[in-house]
Amino acid sequence: MKNIFVAGHNGMVGSAICRQLKKHENVSILTSSRSECDLSNQLQVSEFFSKNKIDQVYLAAAKVGGIHANNEYPADFIYENLMIQANIINAAHQSGVKELLFLGSSCIYPKLADQPMSEQALLTGTLEATNEPYAIAKIAGIKLCESYNRQYGTDYRSVMPTNLYGEGDNFHPKNSHVIPAMMQRFHLAVQNNDSEVIVWGSGKPMREFLHVDDMAAASVHVMNLSKSEYEKNVEPMLSHINVGTGIDCTIRELAETMASVVGFQGELVFDVTKPDGTPRKLMNVERLKSLGWESSIPLVHGLKITYQWFLDNIDTIRG
Repeated sequence: MKNIFVAGHNGMVGSAICRQLKKHENVSILTSSRSECDLSNQLQVSEFFSKNKIDQVYLAAAKVGGIHANNEYPADFIYENLMIQANIINAAHQSGVKELLFLGSSCIYPKLADQPMSEQALLTGTLEATNEPYAIAKIAGIKLCESYNRQYGTDYRSVMPTNLYGEGDNFHPKNSHVIPAMMQRFHLAVQNNDSEVIVWGSGKPMREFLHVDDMAAASVHVMNLSKSEYEKNVEPMLSHINVGTGIDCTIRELAETMASVVGFQGELVFDVTKPDGTPRKLMNVERLKSLGWESSIPLVHGLKITYQWFLDNIDTIRG
């Protein structure tokens, strides 16, 4: 029996990883709520690892949010993510855990990185200003894993997902990411019989979106590759792996698709006074494909199942 700790199991990504792991035999999933163990508290995390026998760690715990949240709470984003990552990775090493998967973000790459963005683009240019604190924290997580591997011989891996959405997302109208915020806005417009929906920005930026169940499947796949398989396709000093679909669309196209999925037939109005963020963020996923995994949930289908989940859970969703 393999004992697996999923840090951040109540979040969108962590809960998806738990669902994915339950499909596997001889797996015991260990979780901990904030009241049981505050992951930003070094002592509590250290004690948690000491008390539990853990074979693998999925580090999915993080403070996340969209452009508005990153702009409003930069100190929270860098501090909380740095503390969570450092506490868990160090405690895992000290308690003898050899296998860990750190989940980062595509925002680690420079604002004007060549498209599609390859793993080699890391630290080659200036980050997008609106989420720089969060991005720096995620870069630190990658380097923590690389450094522990170099110094202590651990097998700590990192995956960098593109923009995620799906079951368990945060639907706060201001602090959420683009898909849940947009889905909430279009849903309310239909309910209120509104004639228009306002979309932040110009609609021109291009984004790639990955359903969270695909992300979870990719994470388990990468975690369970043998060390020899993994190292054949990953440079030791460039250990992170992009996870995405390799397909993007404009925010305007996303809004038009969302309107169709939700059933909104009014006008789309783009508020150009709101920030666009990075012009384009498309992941190069050739490395992951070479390791035997590809995305299987198209965007339209993913939006449909996410909206159905939204409707089924509208009274209890986050945000």
